[in-house]
Amino acid sequence: MVVSNRGVPSYRCINTQGEGGGTMTSHGHDHDGDHSHLTETEARVRALESLLSAKGYIDSAAVDRIIQTYETKIGPRNGAHVVAKSWVEPEFEAWLRRDSSAAIHSLGYHSRQGEHIEAVFNSDEVHHLVVCTLCSCYPWSVLGLPPTWYKSPPFRSRAVIDPRGVLAEFGVTLDPATRVEVHDSTAEIRYLVIPQRPAGTEGYSLEQLADLVTRNAMIGTGLARAPQVAS
Repeated sequence: MVVSNRGVPSYRCINTQGEGGGTMTSHGHDHDGDHSHLTETEARVRALESLLSAKGYIDSAAVDRIIQTYETKIGPRNGAHVVAKSWVEPEFEAWLRRDSSAAIHSLGYHSRQGEHIEAVFNSDEVHHLVVCTLCSCYPWSVLGLPPTWYKSPPFRSRAVIDPRGVLAEFGVTLDPATRVEVHDSTAEIRYLVIPQRPAGTEGYSLEQLADLVTRNAMIGTGLARAPQVAS
């Protein structure tokens, strides 16, 4: 489902203030940095994991290995490869536009959920933002683990109601003429944003271009890094 930022949309299961009536601020985002504190939900998950481990139901070491795999091997590196390849290979870009899932699968990036992935392309005319309004559906095969803020009720509601305000909190200010389209991920279809290629990257290798692609850029809450920033 796609919602334009023109007017307030009619949307399903929207909690405009999040649980407890709170609002999302820039301090509530994980962004691309690390935070040492735990949220209430994270603390509960840690406690539950400890309890299950103590009772022998799970192996904490195995859980850690799975998480590490998604964070360091699968993670957003797969998605960055997809984006960079679309920047340098017109035929692959055309395939990605025509049949995103097939193009992504051709690179060996398959999801256990088996959902369809649709690539959406940013331009001067339109900027795409991805959210899951009902839960936290997310393309794990290309982006790894979802960030904490992606799963938060404030982001899930405000991304639809006030997408430009949300983008501003992430440091993204768009030209007023640029339209913002919000895409609602579901269990059946998930989205990958293809950010615009930064200027000054002519002659860059696939690996160099992939280094410019951030996780947030592929969700729509960020842009690809400029070459001087990446270096």
